[in-house]
Parts: sequence; structure tokens; C-alpha cells
Amino acid sequence: MADLQAIQQTLGHEFRDVSLLQLAITHPSASGNQSKPSDDNQRMEFLGDAILQAVISEALYRLHPEKDEGHLTKARARLVNGTSLAAKADALGLGQYLVLGRGQQSDFDRGKDSALEDVFEALVAALYLDGGLDAASDFVRRVFEDELANPDSIAVIENPKGELQEYFQGITGVSPTYELLSTSGPAHAREFEVAVLQAGKELGRGTGSSKKEAESQAASAALAKLAQK
Repeated sequence: MADLQAIQQTLGHEFRDVSLLQLAITHPSASGNQSKPSDDNQRMEFLGDAILQAVISEALYRLHPEKDEGHLTKARARLVNGTSLAAKADALGLGQYLVLGRGQQSDFDRGKDSALEDVFEALVAALYLDGGLDAASDFVRRVFEDELANPDSIAVIENPKGELQEYFQGITGVSPTYELLSTSGPAHAREFEVAVLQAGKELGRGTGSSKKEAESQAASAALAKLAQK
């Protein structure tokens, strides 16, 4: 069992409903092949992603009235990039609290960055569900305090999805879309295949251990194809 008290100290929040915290740290490998959507942290990751975007957006908006939309959008993209979130989760030691399926450490190691990104977002959702927006916002602002204060210092992290979106927004004003083509493998070691499309035309495909990773790979393939034109 994970040390729930230690996690709460790391998050700076004492949970009224510790089952939310337990669910947020439960990796899909722990819930087995016959799991229901409510058995692991994937649904919470979905909610946490939206909350994180909103909190970061508001913080940047309020702290930097001199920055235009373009600057704020790029700063946000760098902060909520999967690599950035995985690095923050790793620095907080969140990986040690993840509840994995028996014998699944090797699978976790192969998809470590994706799992760390997911648990970070799931914990943001857990904070929101247990303590409201203030609890989630306090945590996010604390973790990203330095970057929010000085967005120009944020390291540029490879973000093919953002680059592809920026490319088409500048030309057509319409963002590309991503379509899940297939999912294979057991619940704890899924592989996703995704296509990226613009105006119904497929630009590239990608695979990965998460939909986000597959989308990123698809965007990279599309950028490579566009560069050849």
C-alpha cells in the first residue's frame, strides 16, 4: 500500500475522502484486464488535464497583463507539455507512490514518462474533487511558481502537436484533429494508434503506450511530411 499520509504532505492537502487519492495513484496495470473505467486513474487524468489548463491559463493571464495571446499560449503549452508534467511528477517523487499491478514494474519503466504525466494530472483532479478549485489551484501554482513568475525562462520542450496546430492556425485558422484508429494489448500495456487529420485529409500516423504519446508521434510524422513539400 502507498503511504497516503506522505502523499498528502507532498500535495499540501489533507483529504476528506482518501479513496479519491487512492484512485488517483492507481495505474491501469493494477486494475486488471477486466477493469471498469472507474478502477484506475485514467478518467481522473482526463479531468485533471482540463483543470490544469484552466489554472495555468488564469495564473498567466493575471500575472502578465503585458503579454499578448501568443506569448501566453506558448507559455501554457510549455508548462502543460507531457515532458514538463512528467518532470514535475518525478521531482515530487510521485512515481514511488503509484500502485502497479503485480510484476508490472518493467511495463511501468518502459512508459514511465506517460505514467508520471497521468498521475500528476489525476492528482490535480483528486485535489479538485476533494477540496475544490482552490485546493487544485494552490498545488499547481506552488509547483509551477518559478515558471509562472517568469514565463520567458521556461525551457522550450519539443511539442509537435503545438507546432502542428500553430502551423495550420496560421494558414487556415483551423486546428488539426486526432482520430483513434486502434487499441491493442492488455489493459496494463496498451498500444494506441492515432491518425492526425486536417480538413478530413490524413497527414500522419503514430503509435504509443498512451493516446497522448500516439498523437505526439502522429504530429511529428505530419511535420516531417510537411517539411518535405
